[in-house]
Amino acid sequence: MSIVKLAPSILSADFARLGQQVAEAAEAGADRIHVDVMDGHFVPNLTMGPAVVQSLRRVTHLPLEIHLMISDPDLFLDEFAAAGSDSFLVHWEGNHNLHRTVQRIRALGKRAAVAINPATPVACWTKSRAISTRCWS
Repeated sequence: MSIVKLAPSILSADFARLGQQVAEAAEAGADRIHVDVMDGHFVPNLTMGPAVVQSLRRVTHLPLEIHLMISDPDLFLDEFAAAGSDSFLVHWEGNHNLHRTVQRIRALGKRAAVAINPATPVACWTKSRAISTRCWS
């Protein structure tokens, strides 16, 4: 039997009341809090960083699930882990060595998940893929 977990994203929250809205999500039955991190490069928007995660850690006991929609997430894993992250979602498309990234996340004692954009060609998912712009665009 599949168990459904609720992970509301704070990206749609009122940032002036972020702590209160996270508390409301917890009271409503959220299982974790989803934090969308965008670098303005891998995806066009620029959002929050480790300081927001650190602030959230002080106001909630729920696990903080960090969705790294960024290029080269390895550069930020240590900082987000130190800020209080519990798990990471990284994108296949923005990563040059996914296996290494997942191993680093696990070495930090965190849970790891991988997101794949549905528009990414299946040929890019194979082990024999050549790194090319058509796989990274």
